[in-house]
Amino acid sequence: MPSDALKKTIIEQFQRLYYYSSQQTWRETYYRGCHVYKSPTDLWIYQEIVNEVGPSLIIESGTNRGGSAYFLADLCETIGKGKVVTIDVEEFPDRPIHDRIKYLVGRSVDSEVIREVEKLLPLDGGPVMVILDSDHSAENVAAELEVYSNIVTPNSYLIVEDTNICGNPVMPNLVSGPMEAVAAFLSVTSDFVIDKSREKFMLTFNPSGYLRKCSLS
Repeated sequence: MPSDALKKTIIEQFQRLYYYSSQQTWRETYYRGCHVYKSPTDLWIYQEIVNEVGPSLIIESGTNRGGSAYFLADLCETIGKGKVVTIDVEEFPDRPIHDRIKYLVGRSVDSEVIREVEKLLPLDGGPVMVILDSDHSAENVAAELEVYSNIVTPNSYLIVEDTNICGNPVMPNLVSGPMEAVAAFLSVTSDFVIDKSREKFMLTFNPSGYLRKCSLS
């Protein structure tokens, strides 16, 4: 077995290769014909989490073309429960239509959007899962974490996407982004822990971004 240092080097080098080959990898990934700008390894982890948690509601910030919302809605269909509310500042034509998807237009931290999301929360207190994939500036992610960490239910997940940017290990030219926001968030709360088991496939765009909310004591 390679040493931990060698494994880290190999993983980071492969991530750079995969990420910077985007025109044949993640920018050319589709689900049922819809663009999904994610790593398939992360999508598989989402499938495992949805099956384990059984969310009544999945909140996604950053809809883009709607491919990941479509994927998540089909997962909800498979387990026989759950809806997806997905938020973006832009509307794109030809987004997928699904009975379990609701599209909201606006910034995820805008008060009007938050009010709409709160109306959709399960009345029975069922599990709520959140995926943050909108504006990746540290300031915006921090604002999202402040709002949506209170909405995630115990033993469910708050997933911060693209923590791999800002030199973690890709796009080192960027100074501060999702990873830095996560670090600051975790320094002031004990409600969440990083679930490293969700990085088991080694290739992930969300290192240290799978945050599990601790159970109520």
